[in-house]
Amino acid sequence: MSVPNPTRRAVVALGGNAITRPGEEGTVAQDLANLERSLEAVVELLDRGYELLLTHGNGPQVGNQMIRVELTRGKAPHLPLDVMVADLQGGLGYMIERVLRGKLRRRGLPQGVCCMVAMVEVRADDPALADPTKYVGPFYGEAEARALAAEHGWVVKRDADRGWRRVVPSPDPIAVVESREVRALLATGTIVISAGGGGIPVARDAAGDLVGVEGVIDKDLASTVLALAVGATELFILTAVDRVMLDFGTPRARPVATLPVAEARRHLAAGQFPPGSMGPKIEAACRFLEGGGERVLITHIDRLPEALAGETGTWITA
Repeated sequence: MSVPNPTRRAVVALGGNAITRPGEEGTVAQDLANLERSLEAVVELLDRGYELLLTHGNGPQVGNQMIRVELTRGKAPHLPLDVMVADLQGGLGYMIERVLRGKLRRRGLPQGVCCMVAMVEVRADDPALADPTKYVGPFYGEAEARALAAEHGWVVKRDADRGWRRVVPSPDPIAVVESREVRALLATGTIVISAGGGGIPVARDAAGDLVGVEGVIDKDLASTVLALAVGATELFILTAVDRVMLDFGTPRARPVATLPVAEARRHLAAGQFPPGSMGPKIEAACRFLEGGGERVLITHIDRLPEALAGETGTWITA
């Protein structure tokens, strides 16, 4: 099969459901099976002339990783959150790369695939670092949660009526440390997997050196930073919904097929998009377009071909 000369560079941001589907235990076998399905449409983008950079979420996986750390408390050294994210970038990136290589081989396509573990820089004085809001890890009773907070310096809060959980900062990404290396790989025609789970959060110390940060960076915002750094023209945010909805959860709820970035900004400011779900995706789309990107697609992970044909999905344009 011939390979078209790539004419467009796109970042594909895979949601967590691309790897672990709702209701699943999240075994490696399940994750690999999900990736076989999720990545089929992604590979088809190569036939359309795209150079591809993949990012991905890690929400379910980082929760499981934190449970493992808790179960080995007192038996193995404690792992800080930045190291957990690094571990998951490597592990999940390996699975994505393995599945992709198999698909390319079966199609007779020559592209290489490389997973690059990436650090994502945040400002050391980001106000979010002093205001943890992102729930992570397992649920605890109040007494155990407070004891763990005292032992590890955590911040814990009640998560609705389900129990107590650790909360960590979610600082704003400003740069991907390895963006130059990612861009160099893309220039060779290599499919790159990077900045998984929002990347490893790092900040500069007083000497200018990088240090790990106990936090979680939104993966769509990190994807935008990386997309702009490597000169991508399109950003595909693949998630668990077919289209962006206005007035979601009300009798007036309606899907949107196209959305100019200025209108998206107005809806975002008006509170149309919840901060814990669609909000960060719309913010990421706006930043990408305002930074020079051409268009953004938000659609379901399983419906990318239909979205590219205009049958579903939401296109946000400059």
